[in-house]
Amino acid sequence: MAKKFIKMHGLGNDFAIFDGRSERLDISPSQIRVLANRRTGIGFDQMLIMEPPTSAGTDIFLRIFNADGGEVGACGNATRGIAKILMSELKKSEVTLETEAARLKAYMAGNKVTVDMGPACLDWKDIPLSREENTLSLPVIEGGLKHPVAVNIGNPHAVFFVDNAAKVALETIGSKIEHHPLFPERANVEVAQVLSPSTIRMRVWERGAGVTQACGTGACAVAVAGVRRGLTQRKATIVLDGGELDIEWRESDGHVLMTGDVVEVYRGEIAL
Repeated sequence: MAKKFIKMHGLGNDFAIFDGRSERLDISPSQIRVLANRRTGIGFDQMLIMEPPTSAGTDIFLRIFNADGGEVGACGNATRGIAKILMSELKKSEVTLETEAARLKAYMAGNKVTVDMGPACLDWKDIPLSREENTLSLPVIEGGLKHPVAVNIGNPHAVFFVDNAAKVALETIGSKIEHHPLFPERANVEVAQVLSPSTIRMRVWERGAGVTQACGTGACAVAVAGVRRGLTQRKATIVLDGGELDIEWRESDGHVLMTGDVVEVYRGEIAL
């Protein structure tokens, strides 16, 4: 059966969006891996299924899957893409999206989209970690990287501050850190180079996807980690391989605001 989809990207972090609002769409992990293949499928870092809202006051429920078929609680770049679609469809200036991890509000900020990603989770149980540790400096050492900051922004993140992000061999050590015993649900891995109190260069290894051009929740985690370490301000521009995101860790309520561009690439159909 052929199913329609929308291909979008946020700073090169690409995703395929399927509409399951009128008819439930169940796709197995093995099917997702086939669809994610960049030679024989659509090719994407994440896949999303739009479903009817399950709570009052929300516009949509999102199911989010990484390229390996695993379901996850959040994807910042894809959330901006869905929000842009919904605001256009519903003729609304603000929408509320529901995921497994949180309820997220989004609105247009000029020609970009801002998403309130909710509060940053910093306690070891909320990352989660397999045992109690100081989340400001974890006992994780791998390939020259050491003592990351742990943050959960819908997904678990391990943020390593480095002198030169470009020189880190994420392609070879990212998977090892992702699967470190301290992370029972695995982790996204970020290497962050502070360029100024308001600018951070970042590269990312996403669990279940590998090295990607950008990661919205990862950028949020890096901004939070920089403030926690006393290295950066609460408003910072995160420079990723695919472009820039503006992040604010709001002091009043601990919420993290992410602002960035998102682009529709094409629409198509594929047999499932």
